[in-house]
Amino acid sequence: MKNVYTVAQVNSYIKNMFSQDFMLQNIYVKGEVSNCKYHSSGHIYFTIKDAKGTIACVMFAGNRAGLKFRMEEGQQVVVGGSVEVYERDGKYQLYAREIILDGAGYLYEKFERLKRELLEQGLFASEYKQPLPKYIRTLGVVTAPTGAAVQDIINITRRRNPYVQIILYPAIVQGEQAAASIIRGIRALEHIGVDVMIVGRGGGSIEDLWAFNEEAVAQAVFDCTVPIISAVGHETDTTIIDFVSDLRAPTPSAAAELAVYDIRQLEALLEGCRNDLNARIRNRIEWERSRIRQVRTKLQYLSPANQIREKRMYALRMEEQLSALMKQRLMEKRHMLGLYTEKLKGLSPLDKLNQGFSYVSDSEGKTVSDVKRVAVGDRLSIHVKNGKIEALVTDKELWKKEKGED
Repeated sequence: MKNVYTVAQVNSYIKNMFSQDFMLQNIYVKGEVSNCKYHSSGHIYFTIKDAKGTIACVMFAGNRAGLKFRMEEGQQVVVGGSVEVYERDGKYQLYAREIILDGAGYLYEKFERLKRELLEQGLFASEYKQPLPKYIRTLGVVTAPTGAAVQDIINITRRRNPYVQIILYPAIVQGEQAAASIIRGIRALEHIGVDVMIVGRGGGSIEDLWAFNEEAVAQAVFDCTVPIISAVGHETDTTIIDFVSDLRAPTPSAAAELAVYDIRQLEALLEGCRNDLNARIRNRIEWERSRIRQVRTKLQYLSPANQIREKRMYALRMEEQLSALMKQRLMEKRHMLGLYTEKLKGLSPLDKLNQGFSYVSDSEGKTVSDVKRVAVGDRLSIHVKNGKIEALVTDKELWKKEKGED
């Protein structure tokens, strides 16, 4: 009799077959979401389908931490996980460990994942950013040879500084070969030795710009010794090399503005410097002239001839002052002499004699002012205003008052 197996045995055997298939244990399946249900337990039950089939899926609550969006009917998703058999029902289903949106959503998830990885590796660190030289002679451009981006860069560079040489590496900026082409362009221009490099292209969808999100391109930008300005898409577009490059420009036109110094501003700056220098020179010359005039005046003042003139003038002034002082002093003395003269007149004996008074002296010429000093018979001389009278004392008499005193 042939071998007969139970249902459980068959389901278990099939489950083992599935578990031993490596591809089924780590598989990604793309399809449209349908019959999506969020269970109160935290599990998500749903079905993905395409035009030719469906497959049941479940994501357990423990795996939901990595889900960045809420699943809805009709979404195109890529489900990563394992295909296993549920023994009780004898059905296989996809046990999801990761769910990402397909198309732009899938690329966005991939972009965010690479961004986190490169951030952790330090490729975005500011200490690795190279400063852009202010004045450049050569500008390297890695972009498509046709299109608005390269024309904008050329036009703005010519307008700002026609002396800057533009070296274009005609790179492929879209498709499977784009990443390798961009990397070759960066290395070629670095080898030539341009002063600054612009890497970019015009706007587009995330799929169109994806070459600038490749890890290899980001590493090439990071390793480049020439300062790189990323200029990918429009102002709202963001790529991985925007974070790795030394400077990010919102558009290729803005990149040219940042890389090339406006020569008109430089000319205006130089003109201002020249005017300022001329003004400073004029001021210094005028200051030196003024100083020379002061020194000349000082020398003239301190010269021997001027000193002699000054001393002569000083001597003349002193002579005049001395003469004036002498005159004043003589006048004062004359006035005092007049006063003393009048005073002496009042005290002069001659003046008294003129008034009728006289004085008497003895034979020895001594003035006789006391009767007691004269004796009868003494010869006396009586002096009057116009002569002398010789007299003989015949008698003398004391005043009564003096008699009483005696």
